[in-house]
Amino acid sequence: MRDNKKFPTLCLVGHMRHGKDSMAEILQDEFGLRFKSSSEAAAEIFIYDVLSKKYGYETPFECFEDRVNHRAEWHQLICDYNIQDKARLAKGILNQADCYVGMRDSKEIKECIQQDLFDLIIWVDASKRLPLEDSSSFNIGKSDADIIIDNNGGFEEFKERVIRLGKALIKTH
Repeated sequence: MRDNKKFPTLCLVGHMRHGKDSMAEILQDEFGLRFKSSSEAAAEIFIYDVLSKKYGYETPFECFEDRVNHRAEWHQLICDYNIQDKARLAKGILNQADCYVGMRDSKEIKECIQQDLFDLIIWVDASKRLPLEDSSSFNIGKSDADIIIDNNGGFEEFKERVIRLGKALIKTH
C-alpha cells in the first residue's frame, strides 16, 4: 500500500455498467483518487497473454475493450489467477492505486475483507434502470458492501452524491 494517502483504501463493486468506473473517475477528477479497474489490471498482468492468440488481440488494450464479450471467461481466468491467494490481484492493484474497481467474485472479496485490504467497500447500484449481471461473471452480494451509492437517477444527481461522499472520505481520513 502507498504512504501519504489522501483517501482511504476503497473497493467499488456492483453489476456491469452500473457506474463503478464513472464513480472512480469522478473521485479522480474532483479529489485525485488513484484507481485501477480489475479488468484493466488483469489484461495488463496476464489475460492478454492467455487470450491474445485465441481471439487475435494485438494489444492488452484491445483485449480489455473486448472483455464484455467474454465476461464468464474473464471471471474464471481471474479466479484461476487468484487460486493460491484470493486477494492476489487486489494486492497488485492496491500497490499502485487507492481504489480497486470491479471485483467480481465473492470468495475474493471475503478474503480481502479477512486480510483487511479495504477501508470501505462501496456498492454502486443502478438496478432500477439497468439489468443485473449473470452470476457466471459476478457473484458478490450487496451485503458484502459497507455502503450503497444509488445511481438510478440522472448523471448529475449521481455525480453530486459521489462528490458528497468524496468530501466526507477526505475529511475523515
